[in-house]
Amino acid sequence: MTLAQRVRTLNGLAPRLRPGGGRGGPRALPAAWTAFRNSEMAIILLSGVLGLFVGLGVVVLRVTVTAIHSVLFGIPWGGHLSDGFSLDWWQVAFIPCAGGAVVGGVAWAIKRRRPRETVDPIEANALFGGRMSLTDSLNLALLTVLSGGCGASVGLEAAYTQWGAGFCSNIGHRLSLRRDDMRTLVGCGAAAAIAAAFDAPLAGAFYAFELIIGNYAVANLAPVLLAALAGTFTARDLIGEDLAFATSRAGHLGTPDYFLFVPVGLGAAGLGMIVMQGVTATEQWMRRQAIPPWVRPPIGGLVVGIVALIYPRVLGSGHGGIVANLHFTFALPYLCGLIAAKIAASAISIGVGFRGGLFSSSLFLGTLFGGAVVMALETVAPSLHPDPLVYTLVGMGAVGASIVGAPITMILLVLESTRDFAATVGVTVGVIAATVAVRRWFGYSFATWRFHLRGLKIKGAEDIGWIDSLTISRVMRRDGKSVPVEMSVAAMRKAFPLGAVPQLFAIEDGRLVGIIEPTDLWTPDLGGIPEEVTAADLMTPVAATLLATDNLQSSLRKFSETKAEILPVVDDPDRMELIGYLTEAEALKSYSQELERHRSDMIGEARLVSTALTPEG
Repeated sequence: MTLAQRVRTLNGLAPRLRPGGGRGGPRALPAAWTAFRNSEMAIILLSGVLGLFVGLGVVVLRVTVTAIHSVLFGIPWGGHLSDGFSLDWWQVAFIPCAGGAVVGGVAWAIKRRRPRETVDPIEANALFGGRMSLTDSLNLALLTVLSGGCGASVGLEAAYTQWGAGFCSNIGHRLSLRRDDMRTLVGCGAAAAIAAAFDAPLAGAFYAFELIIGNYAVANLAPVLLAALAGTFTARDLIGEDLAFATSRAGHLGTPDYFLFVPVGLGAAGLGMIVMQGVTATEQWMRRQAIPPWVRPPIGGLVVGIVALIYPRVLGSGHGGIVANLHFTFALPYLCGLIAAKIAASAISIGVGFRGGLFSSSLFLGTLFGGAVVMALETVAPSLHPDPLVYTLVGMGAVGASIVGAPITMILLVLESTRDFAATVGVTVGVIAATVAVRRWFGYSFATWRFHLRGLKIKGAEDIGWIDSLTISRVMRRDGKSVPVEMSVAAMRKAFPLGAVPQLFAIEDGRLVGIIEPTDLWTPDLGGIPEEVTAADLMTPVAATLLATDNLQSSLRKFSETKAEILPVVDDPDRMELIGYLTEAEALKSYSQELERHRSDMIGEARLVSTALTPEG
């Protein structure tokens, strides 16, 4: 299924995709509500209020997973599964497997009731104007909590952002907000979620700009930042200030270090690509073995448990392991083994159907990689005296940027977590190198790579869905004049004086069979007397037709291919019943106006031209 077909199919399911599952169009709102949604200040204030609720939801999800870990694994309250606690072998080996059975069963039950794919925030903003289903979002959050709770090697950030974006989309739909405001609210939900999870409002805001909205615009700045701040303060008030990766000292850098951070970034890029390809390889292997989807999670959980018997830190998202790596150094063989184990555990967990993301897992892998680089440098070039803390942070940011695809977010996350500006500059070098390498050699982040595998050719959250919503039916003319093929030129001259119509369409048995240039009715070279020459003698075969459901972009391609100035619009390519026509000039004008409107919205300026697109005729 092509991208356009998928968009049209899902737009056809719009009532089911609407948050809350409501059917029918949005209800008419009172004048006060109309004024509210047209106010920029109202949208800003709304984003702040929604950020509070998103932050509260993140805390609830986080506490729920902590409670599950405490019950199943005996982890002390406030600890992390990847802290390296001494666990009984049966807990490590069998709890992920049993949890996988629960995840598989719940996923099977959800799939029976809601068989479509869950629309995530990036896809919603790219294709559907910010429309998300709150029910689907809560289902995904539930599966992620169950997956993380039983020890699968996945991050919880996917649950946080899905909940936050889905909740904000639901509210935006109920208020009948415009498309651009809906997309902004989806970004606000994700920003508040990441900010609350990491106590990092700037990182949360730029996560929304880079991944969820797809660009930075002045109009988005205030609502997204306010939502991120609201989410952060809510989490702080409920669980206290909790810098995700606080360090006890400042890093020490020398000039040679900045040059070394470039190869570190390139190595991080390679590591990130291995992880993404590993997830795909696991999924493809499972499909080739024809293993039912509900059976895959317990199998994967058993494998992850076996790996965890040797390296228990692979369990969970990796937050505890990150903190340990920032404060302690480990032997090079151990770090290399743990890197391989974490890659395998993460790829298997997501590949078999555990729900979650790679955000925190990529940060954990990055700290391991940075620590391994330090150990290797101390072995081969001890005179460099590399600072383990700085290289660990550089590895964390570079691998995170490689997989997540949000370089500025990673830089700001390090800055807000460590408050160490000098180390952040070093992280910037590694992140730039990693980002450029992944774009050059791979071309995708983990999220967009997943879209690619599903057949969605989108590279980010830039709004391309408006192209498919700008259909020919909105701009075509419906006053096309048709004549039967047996009608004589004399009769057509009488019915259509010279200059009265731009085009005539020849019809036979209700089907469009040809096109007649009106000027040909008056040519001296008619080839016979007007009473005897018919429309069938003058018509030319139809070179191409348009469908009312096609988008304007496709019509422009057909105008270019056929060199025609007017194309007929039919209801169905088989029935060929004429319903209107479109001129190339009108198609170009309408497309340019809509493109200008989106560019104006992006920079927050007033529109320069009118963009009212209404069918004529």
